[in-house]
Amino acid sequence: MTSAPASTRRGRPGHDRAQVLAVAVALFNEQGFDATSVADLTGRLGLTKSALYHHFPSKDALLQVALDEALDALEAVLRDAESDAGDAAQRLRVIVRGAVSVLTDKLPYVTLLLRVRGNSDVERAALARRRSFDQAVSHLVHVAQDEGMLRPDVDAAVATRLIFGMINSLVEWYRPGGAVDADELGEDVLRMVLKGLQADSAPRP
Repeated sequence: MTSAPASTRRGRPGHDRAQVLAVAVALFNEQGFDATSVADLTGRLGLTKSALYHHFPSKDALLQVALDEALDALEAVLRDAESDAGDAAQRLRVIVRGAVSVLTDKLPYVTLLLRVRGNSDVERAALARRRSFDQAVSHLVHVAQDEGMLRPDVDAAVATRLIFGMINSLVEWYRPGGAVDADELGEDVLRMVLKGLQADSAPRP
């Protein structure tokens, strides 16, 4: 009996690296990273451990790539702001719009980032990058205050926490494809942020 041609053989569909990562991030968000085992991952993916390790050498490696996905995008927003020719307040607008865009475009990855607590070297490195991001934004808020564009009676670090407290809260209710338009959401957040922080003498956004 001859075997069937290779083109007609059926088998379990494969997963590429991006698909494995997306499924893993969804599972980490559902169960928590620490509570998710390699067996959970292989079960959800329908892969053997060796097939999973073909794409990622460990569960920590999956976490590292997932967190980098969010952090790289946020750091790109900072670079966009730094290259903007406007004043500090304008660069802050670029950051707010960009951060909201990152959240809506990469919602599962940002959600995972916001749940990191520093329980491993990978998580601690991610938290360090988040702190550097926050410090850069805080410095920009301080410069905008010195330029008279933002009110000076709110501490720059506190203002930064309030800004990103609003943005980060979106993970709790924003859903892609829902009634809220992602582009308009960025403008809404921007209006809310600047209404509270803008100096009385500064031009309206």
